[in-house]
Amino acid sequence: MSKKNAMTVDVEDYFQVSAFEPYISRQQWDSLPHRVAANTNRILDLFAERGVKATFFTLGWVAERYPKLIERIVAEGHELACHGYEHIRVTEQTPEQFRADIRKSKHLLEDLGGVKVKGYRAASYSINANNLWALGVLQEEGFLYSSSIYPVRHDLYGIPDAPRFPYRPLPGCDFTEIPITTLRLGNSNRPCGGGGFFRLYPYFFSRWALQHVNRREQQPCIFYFHPWEIDPDQPRQTGIAWKTHLRHYLNLDKMEHRLDRLLHDFAWDTVETVFLTPMREQS
Repeated sequence: MSKKNAMTVDVEDYFQVSAFEPYISRQQWDSLPHRVAANTNRILDLFAERGVKATFFTLGWVAERYPKLIERIVAEGHELACHGYEHIRVTEQTPEQFRADIRKSKHLLEDLGGVKVKGYRAASYSINANNLWALGVLQEEGFLYSSSIYPVRHDLYGIPDAPRFPYRPLPGCDFTEIPITTLRLGNSNRPCGGGGFFRLYPYFFSRWALQHVNRREQQPCIFYFHPWEIDPDQPRQTGIAWKTHLRHYLNLDKMEHRLDRLLHDFAWDTVETVFLTPMREQS
């Protein structure tokens, strides 16, 4: 329990996931049942019960519609961070579009939360080997860190040979990339930092993998999940690809219980506290 890990929440609603883009247009979002505020408040309640502080990577679209949610996140001592405005993958943006998106989102979150927003996470980990220019834009726009690169081989995202632990990707500046936690097995990295993989694996494997990184590699972990993952009663989409259906709906009914066990079995704090503060102290 001695080593603290970073708990993170990607604050987006069920209909905003990238996998649903072919089925649900952005023009429909406001007409659909919204569940993000209620689900995020449930998460905040659970964190309060367990004494956990976390980082909330929040869509500007959500913040604009639920300002009270932003106020609660900040008031309860969590870190407010940026997830872009409306979950557009960086792979679908030009540098100019990306800059406008993160600038708009950062200013909106800072105005609503009354705090400086230091961190960013790309929609669907969409910073890859072909658009690393995005890291430079983030630094220029005042972000101190990104948690947008997953060092795994995946059909939708990832840089398999990226560093597994925090690093400074831009020469001559303190901007930090904090990759999602992976387990090195053989010649490849296995995802173990949350999301659908946490719902797929038996809980004991996830716990063992995170403990291995903490104890054997002496590194803190970073874990992520989404508010819709604790919501098995969310509206179900029909006519979607089988892989999309499996990834989105698998074990939603088990997620909240597993999450509660995870909060009990490990020590957690914000990304800034776990990663940025120690790096500053070492500089």
